[in-house]
Amino acid sequence: MITVIAGTNRSDSMTLRTANLYLKLLSEKHENVRLLSLENKNVWERGAEMLALEKEYLVPAEKFVFIMPEYNASFPGILKLMMDNSDIKKCWWYKKAALVGVSDGRAGNLRGIEHMTSILHYMKVHVLYNKVLLSRINEEIDNSGNLIKADTKAMIALQIEEFLKF
Repeated sequence: MITVIAGTNRSDSMTLRTANLYLKLLSEKHENVRLLSLENKNVWERGAEMLALEKEYLVPAEKFVFIMPEYNASFPGILKLMMDNSDIKKCWWYKKAALVGVSDGRAGNLRGIEHMTSILHYMKVHVLYNKVLLSRINEEIDNSGNLIKADTKAMIALQIEEFLKF
């Protein structure tokens, strides 16, 4: 199973649109792909809702795609809280991840991707070397969640192809 994680709890975010795009593209090539949106999820404590998320999305996953917006040169605290409140060994150890940065600025959340890479390595997660940085996201994905630029489509298709082989 592959779990695509939309790494923010903001409603109607470009992060969620990007995550849905990855869900669609991955589902065309792999039979078991799920989307975990952090919107309206209580992950700030290890309670019943967090345990249910673990059971449904994290523990059974072999691979993760993290779609992460840039928050203050890193990624959202809600994503880190979800990871911190999970059973690290069961959810993360020796699994694989692909990283996608989303920003309205120029760098596509490069710093957040670097930060997450370090955290995932500490948690014994193997990270795909091909990281996609989506800068000026409003120029990359339309309001319906469709990619606008051919070069971006090719870049994402390559990352997905490599991730499925990873």
